[in-house]
Amino acid sequence: MTNIPLMSIIVPVVLLLSFLAYYIFVPKNHRRKYADISLKGKYAYYLFFNLLPYLLIVSFVYLFVKFQNLIVDYLNIVPYYELAEYIFLLEGGTVSLFQNIMTPGLTYFSAFIYIFGFSFLLIFTFVVLISTKKVEALQEYAISITIIYLVAFPFYIFTPVRVTGYTLPSVVPLLYELNPIIYEVLSSVDPYLDNCFPSLHAALSTMAMLVIVFRTDLKKFKVMVVILALLIQFTIFYLGIHWISDFIAGILLAFLSYYIATRYRMRIIKTVAYLFSLEGDEWKD
Repeated sequence: MTNIPLMSIIVPVVLLLSFLAYYIFVPKNHRRKYADISLKGKYAYYLFFNLLPYLLIVSFVYLFVKFQNLIVDYLNIVPYYELAEYIFLLEGGTVSLFQNIMTPGLTYFSAFIYIFGFSFLLIFTFVVLISTKKVEALQEYAISITIIYLVAFPFYIFTPVRVTGYTLPSVVPLLYELNPIIYEVLSSVDPYLDNCFPSLHAALSTMAMLVIVFRTDLKKFKVMVVILALLIQFTIFYLGIHWISDFIAGILLAFLSYYIATRYRMRIIKTVAYLFSLEGDEWKD
């Protein structure tokens, strides 16, 4: 099997969720604005100068991290530390408590949130920021994603931490045993299932929540994002994936990336504009 069967499910489901969310969470005045054909040229100008560079950077960093195994093999990097042993000494089997309420229904729901809910949150945050013209928040969001991936990458290479489901005898790897396709996909990008510290699910979902809550005025979407982010935190423990330490490191990374992006946004976008030789202004009414 390959990751194609699962992706053929993830893509349409996330697109459907985004389509429905668009009509629920994007205010009507913004949706109507894009229906005006006279704005198409202006909107294209806005996209090119204020979005494309950041999408390119995020895409490049994402692919860079996903090709981790090729990079490790090419550079002949051998990890010297196995943090799971030290993490176990620190927190023991605490995460096993999350599986005390294990039920088939909760497992399927958690898997849906972990796979589809997480993907939807990251993608639709881009959509809603673009649709509502939150240019500064959009730039901060893209910058934060880039920082999170770049900071996490060295840890995955030099300090691998194996998932709790295949480390602790008291924890069942629920996500990996749910379906062979899921295991095949996850192991194709993380063969040893040891890209745990810090948790990207914790870091990226928390960071997206911070951006939406503090950098937008979308009240309904704020509520949804907070609930979804909290559910994601639960699933990383319940499904037998992350340690408490992974979660804490992910949360700290989320706040760090958000702080850097919001505090130094102007310096960063000037550098990006210089690199891409852009002179576009923000789209204004």
